[in-house]
Amino acid sequence: MRLLTRSTMLVTLIFAGANLYAQEFENAVTYNGDVGRIINENCVVCHREGGIGPMQFETYEQVRPWAPLIQFKVANREMPPYAYDHDVGIQRLLDDWRLAQEDIDTIVEWVNQGSPLGDADVTPPEFELADPDQWNFTAELGEPTLVVESVPIDIPASGNDMWHKHYVPTGLETDRCIKAVQVKPRGNAKSVVHHANSSAYLPAEDGSLERENMLTEYAMGKWGERVPDGVCRTLPAGSVVSWDIHMFPGGIGATAPGTVIEDNVVEIGIWFHPEGYENEARFKQDLRSYDIQFTRQNREEKLVIPPNGELITQGYHSFDHPVRIDSFQPHGHLRMVAASIEIFYPETGILEPISQISNWSATWHHSHIYDPEVAPLVPAGATIVLRQWYDNTSKNPNNPDPDQWVFGGNRTADEMSHAWMAVTHLDEEGYQELLAERKEKEQRSLADN
Repeated sequence: MRLLTRSTMLVTLIFAGANLYAQEFENAVTYNGDVGRIINENCVVCHREGGIGPMQFETYEQVRPWAPLIQFKVANREMPPYAYDHDVGIQRLLDDWRLAQEDIDTIVEWVNQGSPLGDADVTPPEFELADPDQWNFTAELGEPTLVVESVPIDIPASGNDMWHKHYVPTGLETDRCIKAVQVKPRGNAKSVVHHANSSAYLPAEDGSLERENMLTEYAMGKWGERVPDGVCRTLPAGSVVSWDIHMFPGGIGATAPGTVIEDNVVEIGIWFHPEGYENEARFKQDLRSYDIQFTRQNREEKLVIPPNGELITQGYHSFDHPVRIDSFQPHGHLRMVAASIEIFYPETGILEPISQISNWSATWHHSHIYDPEVAPLVPAGATIVLRQWYDNTSKNPNNPDPDQWVFGGNRTADEMSHAWMAVTHLDEEGYQELLAERKEKEQRSLADN
């Protein structure tokens, strides 16, 4: 009891000292004033009891001991975990987790002032937490129109990579246009499901199944995808979902359970536009993987990273018609550290930077969804340039063993080099219309200013 009392007194004195220290500042920044709101809105979703964060940030008493680390992680844009360079290319993204610079400055100054509590009679707005198994778009779009579950899969506590491929009927009787889509492993399976690809297949005349189109791709940490208004990513009537699920027993990252997970199920939730939307949508959108490796005689050139070595891969893609790039999601494994996308215009020789991710992590795959008003419009013949960087040295904190040769392959210990992009396919008339709309909005904005 005496030890508990002394500990409580010490914590009380620390907090009181922080508040006295803050009074020396003309514009004191406090937890109850601004910082608590920022943390509640951006951090508690993971850093809470039962959350995936390694510590809890639900109260001032929980936050205060971690204040210097919070300052470091926030100032270096390592938290919240959304790796996307803030000073390169397009910055208007949908579902962007990054903190505003104003919020970053507030947290940095709060720690510099001693991390004070502030007025005890004023409390920050409470955080609102959804069920961790709830769909990410439910608050905005309601429950999914259609949910397709994988078959239950038992995942051992340790062992080699596992793959499970099977088909599940959708039950659709009419073609539907997708508004949003999310793949969600249930419960503890989040850190053991490496990826889950889903495609739509249709029965052929001979009774076999033929691939129609890619539905969506899931990798660890991915939030979900939105399809812009006015275009259609189709899920056809009578289709079945082809599941291709890659699992890593034991899991990856700080939240890996390291235990057996029985009856693991991966779900895909799909929100549709109203029936008949496919007749209103002028253009089609598709999602597919774009390789970032040179090819030789129609075979992938071997990706090889020597022990304690580094590597850069690059790939080039172009279309014979105009397109709009709606989203960009680079993919790699434990040695990948960075990625970029650029557009080369052969008529002018200009190489335009679009997006760059300089602190990429295999535990947080993000589909960077561009605001449709600024999404890259690519004329026919322009070249999309994709690059990815790999670090197989001890400088890479995610590298399990820098003394190993690393080859291209499907295992978690191997490496991959491709990017998923959602692309809207335009005709020349539609491309020119979108350019004219953007120019008109830019002129109106200049006039208003």
